[in-house]
Parts: sequence; C-alpha cells; structure tokens
Amino acid sequence: MKTYENYSLLKNNTFGIDVKANYFIEYDSVEELQQLLHSDLLSENKFLQIGGGSNLLFINNYQGVVLHSQIKGIDAVEGTRDMVVVRAGAGEVWDDLVAYCAQKNYGGIENLSGIPGEVGATPVQNIGAYGTEVKDVIDKVECVNVSSGEERIFTNAECKFGYRDSIFKREFKNKYIVTAVHYKLRKKNWDLNVNYGSLADEIKKYDEISIQNIRKAVLDIRKKKLPEPKVWGNAGSFYTNPIISLKAFENLLKTYPDMPFYNLSKNEVKVPAGWLIEQCGWKGKSIGNVAVHGSQALVLINKGGANGLDIINLSDSIRQSVRERFGIDLIPEVNFIFG
Repeated sequence: MKTYENYSLLKNNTFGIDVKANYFIEYDSVEELQQLLHSDLLSENKFLQIGGGSNLLFINNYQGVVLHSQIKGIDAVEGTRDMVVVRAGAGEVWDDLVAYCAQKNYGGIENLSGIPGEVGATPVQNIGAYGTEVKDVIDKVECVNVSSGEERIFTNAECKFGYRDSIFKREFKNKYIVTAVHYKLRKKNWDLNVNYGSLADEIKKYDEISIQNIRKAVLDIRKKKLPEPKVWGNAGSFYTNPIISLKAFENLLKTYPDMPFYNLSKNEVKVPAGWLIEQCGWKGKSIGNVAVHGSQALVLINKGGANGLDIINLSDSIRQSVRERFGIDLIPEVNFIFG
C-alpha cells in the first residue's frame, strides 16, 4: 500500500486538469482495501475511488482521500469447449485485457478496443462502442461493501445494466468498490459484429473478418477520430447519445430528414450526440483554452491550462444550443468531481 499527501492528480485524469488531493492511496489487494475502509483516515475524510481517470472532470482540489486500485491479474478461471470465463483485477488497464483476449482468440470484447480506463470501471459505466456493450459479456462482478468491508459478488442480472448505466451508478453509487470482473467470452463460433457505423467500412481493408482484425480496425478508427490525451486532454465521449421517443424523432425528421439514428425498440430511438453538436456549429470551435474536437464533436478538449470550470462552461453552452434547436437535453457521460 502506498500513501501520498498533497498529491498532484495531473497524471490521474485524462483531461489534464492540474488539481491536488489531500491524500492519494494505492492498494493492491482486497485485504488492503478492507483495512483502508476501516481506517481512521477514511472514517475522518471523504474519499473517492478512481480508475484510469478517463471519465472524470475535477473542478477543484479534492479535499479528501483518492483511492486507486492496483489489484492485478488476468486468468481464465473456467470454461467449456466453446466458452471461457476470464477474471481480471480492477486495476488492470482495460485495453491490456482486450489485447490479451484477442491474442488468445477469445471473442466478445474486440469492438471495445482502445477504450481508456481500467477494468473496475467497465461494469459501472457499462462501456460500449461499435455495437457492443460490456454487459453482453460480464458474468459477475466482485465488490467490497464500503460500509461493512464485506465482499459481495453481483451477477449480471443484479447489476441492472442499461445504456451507459448500472446499479453502481444509481442505488449503489459509492456503496461498493469493484475489485474484479468476470467476462464470459467465446473460444469458437464467434458472433463477430462489424456492421456498426464506420467499422463496417474500416473492416473491408482486411482480407478476413477475425477478432484480431476487428481490434486493429477499431484502433485505427479511434486513432483517426479521437485525440491522444497526452497531446490534447480529453475524456473521450463527453456525452451519452440521447434516447428519444419515436414520436419526437419523427417530428424532428420533418425538419432534419438526414438525421442519423439507431432503433432501440418500437418506441425509442438513439440519436448521435456528435451529430447534434455538429449541426449547432460547435465542431472545431474553441473558447479560450478549451475546444470541441475538429474530428469528433463528442469530444471536448483541454488545449492546455484549462480548468474544470472552463470545460463545464463550454459544455453548458453546447447543451443549451442543442436544447434550443432540437429540444433534446444532452447528458454528460463524464463525472464532475467537486472538491
């Protein structure tokens, strides 16, 4: 266990916001986490569990304790002729796990290649990309109860997954800390998904559709569309794609016949937030030290020296534009952390 005081979080958030935490602690086992949860330091201070910092926007210095998991390990824990369950520690880098599974020819998460962050955040956020959501492969989630320190395992059904949502973002928010996740993947008879958006075109560059080639194609797309956080601070997609009623969508189509969409059900449609933002003229626009990325309007970037309020102010202006033009409220996917 490592403890630091007056710790700079600059390297622990991909937005590159230069804030500090009173304390920063890294633990590398469930036992150490349990000790921490029963310690005087955590009982006397508020605390925040973070992963790779890719979905956070710090507004001020954090007047408390920031916890970071270093629980590692990737292991095939059970399987059949066709399936395998891979268990990964919460502190593993997510894309390292995807690379491991692609190398082993385990199918199911290749479309999620290149998503920043760590394993522990994947069930919380129900991460998704290119027609795949992690809920489709999560078998169970190992957690520790913040109040009691007791371990608990959640089944897939108990996680109550939704679009970029789970029980850990709602009724159990800040009540459990994820320590490991089990993913149920295919060893053969893969159900490879290459029909979503730009992936359908990118995969045509390869002679065959395989797990490895899908991973390469997704990484290539992300490299073209998304800025490298070390160059331009960002958190990837800043907003979730809004889900609207079919009736509201049909009304919008009368004015915007080219509006892209994805059918979710007989009564609901998902509309790309990036398209809405672009229609409002924000793509590539800068305000001071912050901007909307020129290749992907879903991404807000820190051009250098911006603070959290600068980014919130830009986000609020974008949301107001979209609300006034389309009657749709964009919901930030990024978590705002106030000190």
